[in-house]
Amino acid sequence: MKILVTGADGMLGKDLRAVLSRDPDVLFVNRSGMDVTDLDRVRDMMSRYKPVVVIHTAALTDVDGCETAPWDALRINAMGAQNVALACLEVDAAMLYVSTDFVFNGTRGGPYAEWDAADPVNVYGQSKYAGEVAVRDHLRRFFIVRTSGLYGQHGRSFVRSILEQAQQKTELRVVADQVTLPTYTRDLANALYALVRTRYYGTYHITNASPTGIPRDEWARRILAATGMSRVTVVPISSEEAGRAAYRPPHPVLGNTFYHLRGLPPMRSCDEALRAFLQEVGLATAGA
Repeated sequence: MKILVTGADGMLGKDLRAVLSRDPDVLFVNRSGMDVTDLDRVRDMMSRYKPVVVIHTAALTDVDGCETAPWDALRINAMGAQNVALACLEVDAAMLYVSTDFVFNGTRGGPYAEWDAADPVNVYGQSKYAGEVAVRDHLRRFFIVRTSGLYGQHGRSFVRSILEQAQQKTELRVVADQVTLPTYTRDLANALYALVRTRYYGTYHITNASPTGIPRDEWARRILAATGMSRVTVVPISSEEAGRAAYRPPHPVLGNTFYHLRGLPPMRSCDEALRAFLQEVGLATAGA
């Protein structure tokens, strides 16, 4: 099966490269190879390679950056997804679009199912949801995969930020009124590969597992404990005190309903995934 992966230099893209290295028919493209905002270049690449499926990870994921540059967010996240979908239509390829928990407003207090109505409350969520709509409008064979709290061996993430700050400070101020399901990109990459090899088209939520989600301040404590840095104190603060440019939904926890019902490989718990990540980067303590 010929697969084309966009966003090859991103955190998820690099883990997809590691996971899909077992498959000889995969083409990885970055922005210089195929700028997804340029429809002509997308069509040219797709017509030459003729993939069976495209895994579209290229995106502007800086939530605060999207808020201050909304047209860039829409151009990359919405129009970029539309361009890839149009090119998939022309070469009869299926498409997997990676979306986000931020398409929900996060006020219901419990996990969101795949069929729940979207209601994004910031520009990043709006631009990613617009990308979802474009994929649904143009294609019959698609996977939309919403995920959350990504971290991995490559690129910036909440986990790496906490670890870096803990090297320099004895006290960290971390938001306590935002709940997330942190997801290791290597686990997500494995799940995406399993999904695209099926014909189970539709919308999926795929995250590492936790019964009710994890508040960000608690997640910071778990990161510090797993690396033997419990001496660092986590001070809970409010989102308002954090003063970020973009409003974050307070509880956009995803329920992985359809992924489980399809019998696809189960995702590890958030804590198991964190331990695996820390071991792979050489930061786990012996007892963690």
